[in-house]
Amino acid sequence: MTETQQKTKSITLKGSAELVKEYLLYGVNSILYQRGIYPPETFQPTEHFGMFILMSTDEKIKAFLDAVLGQIQEWLIQRKVRKITLVITNVNTKEVLEKWDFVVSYEGQVSNGTNDSTKNELSDVGRKDVKSIQKEIREVIRQITGTVSFLPLLDCLCSFDVLTYTVPDCNIPNEWDETQPVFIANSQEVQLRSFSTSIHKMDTIVSYKNT
Repeated sequence: MTETQQKTKSITLKGSAELVKEYLLYGVNSILYQRGIYPPETFQPTEHFGMFILMSTDEKIKAFLDAVLGQIQEWLIQRKVRKITLVITNVNTKEVLEKWDFVVSYEGQVSNGTNDSTKNELSDVGRKDVKSIQKEIREVIRQITGTVSFLPLLDCLCSFDVLTYTVPDCNIPNEWDETQPVFIANSQEVQLRSFSTSIHKMDTIVSYKNT
């Protein structure tokens, strides 16, 4: 394999951020469907990553996720995102019933070529190819789908929101509000599979009210 072919197959920083954004989009839609946040007839199956994923057809939800995840993608390229949290809340009591934490860490550290071994920088080109990354993402989404077998029934009207945790020096858009971390009293926590692009690593954790 030539050097040019290797570069073509390996993931780039921008390509990695795009894949993480797609995972979040498909993961959030799967959660909204599986947890019954919106009626099942407002979702339709579409094929992504070699599997069928139920996606919302609601224009307001689509516009909201496009805006939020588009901004998150930019911050992923700048390596400024620490965590994205999908929060599910009881509409009437405002109690947080469930939250999904998507925890981001940054990989691919390389030497900058100086004699000081403590000075390293993160590479803009990863080691993995897109197909192998998509396979890992597919396994996580399958796990998300399977969580319905142990998560408690949400038998009330619920809403959702997406919170983004960034580094302190991040430039926050004017239309975004600052918020406090979300906690669930008496919660259970389950960690799902991780996936890695070799530039971004994503851990997915669901926390829910232990009744």
